[in-house]
Amino acid sequence: MDKYVADTSVILDGTLKEAVVSGSIRGTLFILSEAVEYFSSLARQGDGIGIVGMEELRDLYDVVEKLGLGDLVKIEVVPAGKRLDPSELDVYARRFAKDNGYIYVTSDELARDTAFIEGVEVLYLGKTRDVLTIEKFFGPEVMSVHLKEGLPPMGKVGRPGSWKMVQLSQEPLTRKQLEIIVRELISEASRLNPRSKIEIRRPHSLIIQHKEYRIVIVFPPVSERLEITATRPVVRKKIEDYGLDPRVLERLEKSAEGILIAGAPGAGKTTFAQALAEFYLSKGKVVKTVESPRDMVLSPAITQLSKNLATSEEIHDLLLLSRPDYTIFDEMRDTADFQLYVDLRLAGVGMVGVVHATSPIDAIQRFIRRVELGMIPSIIDTVIFMKDGEVRKIYALSMVVKVPAGMREEDLARPVILVKDFLTDEVEYEIYVFGEETFVVPVKRGEAGKAPSRKIYSMVISALKRYVPPSEIRLEERDGLIVIKVPEEYLGVVLSRGVTKLEKLRRKLSIDFRIEAR
Repeated sequence: MDKYVADTSVILDGTLKEAVVSGSIRGTLFILSEAVEYFSSLARQGDGIGIVGMEELRDLYDVVEKLGLGDLVKIEVVPAGKRLDPSELDVYARRFAKDNGYIYVTSDELARDTAFIEGVEVLYLGKTRDVLTIEKFFGPEVMSVHLKEGLPPMGKVGRPGSWKMVQLSQEPLTRKQLEIIVRELISEASRLNPRSKIEIRRPHSLIIQHKEYRIVIVFPPVSERLEITATRPVVRKKIEDYGLDPRVLERLEKSAEGILIAGAPGAGKTTFAQALAEFYLSKGKVVKTVESPRDMVLSPAITQLSKNLATSEEIHDLLLLSRPDYTIFDEMRDTADFQLYVDLRLAGVGMVGVVHATSPIDAIQRFIRRVELGMIPSIIDTVIFMKDGEVRKIYALSMVVKVPAGMREEDLARPVILVKDFLTDEVEYEIYVFGEETFVVPVKRGEAGKAPSRKIYSMVISALKRYVPPSEIRLEERDGLIVIKVPEEYLGVVLSRGVTKLEKLRRKLSIDFRIEAR
């Protein structure tokens, strides 16, 4: 009878079990005890690969017993005789097969080719799957699929800002069905296949990028049941599709180099970032991305770097040495991400950061306390807020020295960051330090002001009645200023003669005045 040695790839993807059932393997099947211990140890930590590996080994034994294959297939667990690093398991299995003249069983293309070069007989069980089970849940309008043990499959159907949750099937999903889906994904991601990668692997969770699908797998006890969530981009827009004002396009092309794209989850931030990356590429710029996971759909000319497969220091060096004009940093989450953005921006690299925020000012506040306040305008010059897949707000940042809105005394002047609506040039927020605290103060210029007190009104009328009929004077209070509005024909005389009296009032009341034509 033939003798076989299985590596970890055929255990994980279930092809070993299928080969036993189909009759492709008949004889003695050797499995390294170190491989069993490896899967067992990972499963004990809640690692998805360990859980799948142990389930497959258990199923393999069950299949042999239930189908009465014990006389045809004998499974033996053999020790390597020495401590092996996980990366050495398949190498030793191949060496064990070679030394004993056994058949090496694998579904890994590289392991197959290596065995062939070394003269080891190989049974290759790898098979190409054009469509995985998870992909079959996606119809034309399905944005995301939500699979949970014991519940029917659910999906978000529609477009960003206009979707509904629908049931994709009546039958609840069993743990076995979900494990088959997980096994397929792990198997596909373990191959030498650029379209499928395990981007993040932690105890109790996996994040896999398969084609355009971002797949999050969570195991108990982090979740109470096994759960799989898969999302995909449903639209791919060009920058022209957003209907941006020409001034915005000019700013993005010529002067914006520290950009934040903010919005709630599902607001269309990544879709806009993709469009912006392609826009810069079309202008002859060198563009790279830093992603976690790499789920942006971009032209091959744009290099996509994985934050999870490289350290921050490595990415820092790669970007500085390769000198991109713009770097798109998708989904900045923790302090290390923000620090990397800051370092690259201060080094002169054009940066576009994507952050989760419920308002545009929240995106800026995520930098406060992470960096000195005075550095923020050097790091961020433009904030783009997304909602329902559209650009809803664009802010421009600058720094001036002034008395903050709402304060009176001139000796309170300090550096203030002005957050302006880019299209109207109106200041909407001021950011400054007062004492030891940093304040973000809403400033609503341009809104109708409230009427000042009767005392102030009477004093202003008394000061200007020699130059303007009292019935022609209008007063408003805005942000601590008294705005005096007079007909245009009286503006010159008020500015030339009335200013002296208003200056005396300013000192007496500690209130600033502004004179405008009405």
